[in-house]
Amino acid sequence: MRFLITGLNHRTAPVEIRERLAFGDQMLPDALDRLKRRPGVLEGMILSTCNRVEVMTTADDRSDVEGSLESFLAECRDVERTWVSPYLYQFDGRDAIRHLFRVAASLDSMVVGEPQILGQLKSAYALAKERGAVASFLDLMLTRAFNVAKRVRTETEIGQSAVSVSYAAVELAREIFGSLSGKRVMVIGAGKMSESALRHLRRAGVSHILVTNRTRPRAEALAAEVNGSVVDYAGFPRALPDVDIVITSSGAPDYVLTREILRPVLSARRRRPMFLIDIAVPRNVDPQVNELEGVFLYDIDDLEKVVHANVENRLQVAENAERIITEEVDRMMVRLKAREVVPTIVGLQEQFELVRQAELDRVRNKLGPLSPDQEQAIEALTRGIVNKIAHGPISELRRHAADPEGHRLAGMLRKLFRLGE
Repeated sequence: MRFLITGLNHRTAPVEIRERLAFGDQMLPDALDRLKRRPGVLEGMILSTCNRVEVMTTADDRSDVEGSLESFLAECRDVERTWVSPYLYQFDGRDAIRHLFRVAASLDSMVVGEPQILGQLKSAYALAKERGAVASFLDLMLTRAFNVAKRVRTETEIGQSAVSVSYAAVELAREIFGSLSGKRVMVIGAGKMSESALRHLRRAGVSHILVTNRTRPRAEALAAEVNGSVVDYAGFPRALPDVDIVITSSGAPDYVLTREILRPVLSARRRRPMFLIDIAVPRNVDPQVNELEGVFLYDIDDLEKVVHANVENRLQVAENAERIITEEVDRMMVRLKAREVVPTIVGLQEQFELVRQAELDRVRNKLGPLSPDQEQAIEALTRGIVNKIAHGPISELRRHAADPEGHRLAGMLRKLFRLGE
């Protein structure tokens, strides 16, 4: 059985490619069902965030799953395979385990150490399990990945030194305006990214926060948390002339801000600059908005500039975290190798027990009825002999499970004792 990861992220694909390949929440159940039906796929899950789309699978050793997974992504998102292939990476075996652990520990994120990816990974795992796409191997892998992420955060300062994407957005606004004190902000979308951004904005000293969302109760709850005000979603453009900064993180399928909407807004502002940060995927703001005078639009890829400003301070922390990842990958590989020899060990024990029972039955027929004490003595004697005979090969098998010798030894024992025949 093989463990594979196929996908793309912020380093291999620009935002317009990522948003085209992204799976909305409503698409994932059907996509998981389709993934399970792919030839050779034994287990599967899909991780889709603003910065990555990854398909994790266990597969039959004999199948060409790599090509099948590329086709799966292309078919699900209705694009040509030749169009998406150049942006994809594929990891197998140890490399796939290492990649999964790094993703869970936020070492592969745009903003190293951001905590959101772990929650997103847990949600993807829970949905895949709910759809019956996860069995024992992926269950083991994901459970271990969550523990590795916890260890990295406990033993390093990665969480303290890192920033989230939403915080990076606020830092970018601070870089443009110098100070956010007295600025008025509107957040379009009331999801987790918006919630995080609002908390940072309030700490940065903005004077007033407006929240709008397609679901008003969610907007009201979020506004209450940050002492903000709710704006009706249908009429939010009317409030824009008084807003200096707009942060969009809506799940809307189409642009919520266009040139047509912003042109009269800028006129009402008398050309005072407006700062737009689009941290949604798919994007909420039409890129052509940047052509308007007085508008400064930044999308999620632009946040890398803020991220890079903090990289030097996090390098040492990341190096410590990488050492933990390497140690955990080594440990997992040993564990997986040990799992591979378990069927041989179980087969040996069962074979020895069959021989023991057969010989006992033959001896009982000759000796006739035995007393309970005699039965107990014979049981103890024969079990002791069998355990001593089995101890040597089983100990050697366990000792060499993690190296190539273990695979050869297991094969030899299966052949010598005719296991599986």
